[in-house]
Amino acid sequence: MDTVALSAVIGSAAALITTLCWLPQAFKIVRERNASSISAPAYGALAFGVALWLVYGLMIGEVPVIAANAVTLLLVLVILGLKVRLG
Repeated sequence: MDTVALSAVIGSAAALITTLCWLPQAFKIVRERNASSISAPAYGALAFGVALWLVYGLMIGEVPVIAANAVTLLLVLVILGLKVRLG
């Protein structure tokens, strides 16, 4: 496998893992109806950083960056919303 193909595989794997890693936290909060252990400031900062990555992806027109960060932002905002709703 050449370097370009390998970098695409590594980048795709990294994007998939870091995008989906928020699902277990969201499921746990919904299942337990408790978000007290979640840090709102940390998740707020994370949401802001991911939003900036999304804007960057839009500016450079890179679909993988856009897709990964759009999904991540959605999941992080769901977790933040659950934090506000459930405490």
